[in-house]
Amino acid sequence: MLDLGFILAGIAMLTLGGEALIRGAVAAARRLRVSPLLSGLVIVGFGTSAPELVVSVDAAAQAQPDIAMGNVVGSNIGNILLILGLCALISPMSVQPLILRRDGVIMVLSSVLLAVLIGGQGLSATDSMILLGALASYLGVAYWSEKNHSSPASEVYADEAKEIEVVPDAAWRIILFLVAGLALLLLGSQVLLKGAVGLAQHFAISEAVIGLTLVAVGTSLPELSVSLIAAMRRHADVAIGNVLGSNIFNILGILGVSALLQPLPAHPRVLQFDLWVLLASAFILLFFLFTGRRLSRLEGGVLLSGYIAYLILSFKVFGS
Repeated sequence: MLDLGFILAGIAMLTLGGEALIRGAVAAARRLRVSPLLSGLVIVGFGTSAPELVVSVDAAAQAQPDIAMGNVVGSNIGNILLILGLCALISPMSVQPLILRRDGVIMVLSSVLLAVLIGGQGLSATDSMILLGALASYLGVAYWSEKNHSSPASEVYADEAKEIEVVPDAAWRIILFLVAGLALLLLGSQVLLKGAVGLAQHFAISEAVIGLTLVAVGTSLPELSVSLIAAMRRHADVAIGNVLGSNIFNILGILGVSALLQPLPAHPRVLQFDLWVLLASAFILLFFLFTGRRLSRLEGGVLLSGYIAYLILSFKVFGS
């Protein structure tokens, strides 16, 4: 019970910290007259991944590679199957394929690149440089192309920034939000990791399983919040774009930084099961988006059912 309490407390601090950091950063960007395009592309799209970042980096620094890698792989699976599944059930989401084509393809390619770099072993420092180089290239090309060649994708990034409505106005409040957000993220990651390791030891299950499920879902709550709000407002492109951007950053940025700090060997179950689920989820989402040009309630039910099946298999078949 104590370990579960640590996990819940850690998730709560990570969620509050992520929300505070995003709102403080968006407020600072508006005050500094940063374009909505850049705010949406970097601050909101990638800011929602802040909990995954601090948890995975902290886990890597503490020589807990199973949680570091499991958190990212599990979060990406949850973002597609759980979050978009729930969003589509709430409101069928029509999308413009041209808006999401690039990021949808990049998300799939990032997942494939991860599987190739792991190569049956794990991620090395060299692999981390490849991932971070790919992220820098993606950000540079995305921002340059949208800034200099107006396209529907730039509207999605700008709309992502506009989804964050309640932000601090005074300078001291902005600083308070930023400092408090960072503090809660750092403290929450420590508390969450303590509970996750303790729970794994108590039930004699691997840290990889905890990282892929409980930790992954907990750190994905900011993405869930932004996407659900956008779905309820019928802003489907924002909801889906947020998940695509988060998944790209999770793989290229978070695993890139984590593997730079500490080589990340891959747990056997990740190689045998989770990587394949990640790849299948990415391809299925891309198929849904570009065939029907929408995520229907039926397709949302398929995604959500897939996540339930994934959880059952995670504990019943691949729990050790």
